[in-house]
Amino acid sequence: MIKGKKTYGGISADAAIIAITGLLTLLCLYPFWYMLIYSLSDPSEALKGVYIVPRGITMFNIIKVLELKGIGQALLISVLRTISGTAVIVMCCSFLAFLFTKHEMPLRSFFYRAIIITMYASGGLIPTYLLMRVYGINNTFLIYILPSAVSAYYVVLIKTFVESLPPSLEESAIIDGAGYTRVYWSIILPLSKPIIATISVFAAVTHWNSWFDTHIYITDNNLVTLQYLLYKFLNESNRIAEILKQSTNIQDVQASASQVLTPKGVRMTVTLLATIPIFLVYPFAQRFFVQGIMIGAIKG
Repeated sequence: MIKGKKTYGGISADAAIIAITGLLTLLCLYPFWYMLIYSLSDPSEALKGVYIVPRGITMFNIIKVLELKGIGQALLISVLRTISGTAVIVMCCSFLAFLFTKHEMPLRSFFYRAIIITMYASGGLIPTYLLMRVYGINNTFLIYILPSAVSAYYVVLIKTFVESLPPSLEESAIIDGAGYTRVYWSIILPLSKPIIATISVFAAVTHWNSWFDTHIYITDNNLVTLQYLLYKFLNESNRIAEILKQSTNIQDVQASASQVLTPKGVRMTVTLLATIPIFLVYPFAQRFFVQGIMIGAIKG
């Protein structure tokens, strides 16, 4: 069939789709663009309003936030937590999900149902805190890693993906003398790259953005994460905002804005610094991320 020229209605529909998609894209991207241009704007000029481009480009906001006491150590802890925590989640959840696909696993249904229950109910904050104290991992780096090593949601996703793989691959390896560990490491794990990348993105974002566990379990300043430190800094910016609101001399406020961070400048810069690492990592995993989501959708 020879394709003819598009009708006026078809062209109008395409134009409407492009316009709506472009508008939605702009709505998604503009908040991040606004954080960037506000962080790069001079504090005194930013008070006049920033919309499309920075006003008086300067690195003042970023430099002042990075000069926050302990931010280097907190950044190191967050990076170590994100990398190690993501690796532990991927290994534990993927191997457990692989075992749940084996009908000969003892008490397979019981343990699988027990894990699923955790998606709907938890022990509560106080019992969890007491349990972590009994284990002796409160106020240690392990508190960031061990409690989240197994996630029921990730186990279900990986199990569904593994069940979609051809059984003949495992059968051939077992005939050749491979055990379950060998099959998992040499066959299942390499073939599960799409879903592993998907889980890795989810887990990395969760670890990077977490701050509440630091607030509950950590008292050692050397183990504080970047997100928690920036959260405390945001609270300080709120106190600065109250001081500015109580000031009656607008000229003094504007004059001091060029020498100190404004509360909004702090919020924009802190949010930008917390978001940049995820933006840098996501493009490398996007291809696998999309594949994992599509495969899971088709399987469902």
